[in-house]
Amino acid sequence: VQLQASGGGLVQAGGSLRLSCAASGGTFSNYRMGWFRQAPGKEREFVAFINWSSVLTRYAESVKGRFTISRDNAKNAAYLQMNSLKPEDTAVYYCAAQYGSGGWYEESAYNYWGQGTQVTVSS
Repeated sequence: VQLQASGGGLVQAGGSLRLSCAASGGTFSNYRMGWFRQAPGKEREFVAFINWSSVLTRYAESVKGRFTISRDNAKNAAYLQMNSLKPEDTAVYYCAAQYGSGGWYEESAYNYWGQGTQVTVSS
């Protein structure tokens, strides 16, 4: 499956952005989806996870209550709604797809990755 992340941009602290991840080339509903991010000079880190049916979601503590992950299997897309953004949320955000039932926060559990979209939050 191929993944295309979009929706990043420059926003002021306290603002909102909605990232999208468009999937193609596979049966989207077969994949669990995750969002990760990588800030300058830091390792890539887990942000959010959603299972096939949207029943199960998980979030990093740093974004819990501010970010919401969702998916629309009919549109072959996953989303990350980001509210109350902070300068420390500045990073390149990646969507990833997992075929099977591996861990939800480990990078190694994901089989496919999008190219990333830049999110910059100004103070």
